[in-house]
Amino acid sequence: MRENHGRHGHAQERCGALGLGYLQQGNLQVAKDKLERALSEDPNNADVHAALGLLDEKLGKDKDADREYQRALALAPKDPSTLNNYAVYLCSHGRAVEGVRYFEQAATNPLYRTPWAAYTNAGVCLRGAHRDAEAAQRFARAQQSNPSYSEAIYQASDLDFTSQRNAQARLRIDLFLLNNPATPDLLLLAWRIANAEQDPQAATHYGARLQKEFPNSDQAHALVTHDANPG
Repeated sequence: MRENHGRHGHAQERCGALGLGYLQQGNLQVAKDKLERALSEDPNNADVHAALGLLDEKLGKDKDADREYQRALALAPKDPSTLNNYAVYLCSHGRAVEGVRYFEQAATNPLYRTPWAAYTNAGVCLRGAHRDAEAAQRFARAQQSNPSYSEAIYQASDLDFTSQRNAQARLRIDLFLLNNPATPDLLLLAWRIANAEQDPQAATHYGARLQKEFPNSDQAHALVTHDANPG
């Protein structure tokens, strides 16, 4: 999960803000032009270096991206958005240990408004590295930080489901759904768990909720496709 930067106040930083905007729109060439101009006007702008890191990453220039992220953090070592985005980069490039360290720096930063998201991202990173026990710990921290954060519930329950801890996964989802809005991912996962437990009544319940509450979602379409092709 990427984050945006927003500390642009001076006139010479407008190109940096525009560059980030074009980057978010996918207009990479214009973004490159704007960001390079901003950098020439203010070489020590951490936000511009962080945006260049994102740009280089999209362009497949991994070494340049790594250098720009590190430069941004050298200039603003506690910036939570850059910590998070560099962590995403590291995890996507097989550097889970480093990525998790930066996620946790972001999570423990008092300026970071959503530490539960950083802990969840750290868990996803660890899971991708097949370090499931450590991933489960991060998902638990995310839930402790914000019990209503559905993505942490989903990730923890999906980890349990793939580890054949079906009852534990389903109980977590059911408890969450008692007091929080459902999401398509949670309802589809609950349906899959109920099927694995050979509980057709529960599967029908979750499937009906998914189709009623999120009829146009990809998850509801996946359910319809399964029902049309049950084999």
